[in-house]
Amino acid sequence: MELEITDVSAGACCPPMVDEALTEAAAVDLARGFKALGDPVRLRLLSMIAARAGGEICVCDLTDAFEVKGPTISHHLRVLREAGLIDGERRGTWVYYRVIPSALAPLSQLLDTSALALAAPTT
Repeated sequence: MELEITDVSAGACCPPMVDEALTEAAAVDLARGFKALGDPVRLRLLSMIAARAGGEICVCDLTDAFEVKGPTISHHLRVLREAGLIDGERRGTWVYYRVIPSALAPLSQLLDTSALALAAPTT
């Protein structure tokens, strides 16, 4: 997922939603990532990959954690890969997955509402 948004403040790649509205192209790119994360199995897979010590996890360790069959897990991993959120490397018969932090950063930054909290009047 390559975004063409730039924010000169703090070297961030995308402004939070409260700073400026998204362009159409940026919205399309970000929607791919959010759509991929819109499934509970995929969200959990991403969480498991991100939480793994060493930054990567074997697909064999992912399949045992779910009640769905291996081909279903493979489908969900492919969706996350195609959205550019994870990457995989084949080693022998297994594939090892890792999160791509630069792809997750724009999703996170878009939803950063800390600026809202600073601007909100206190009562």
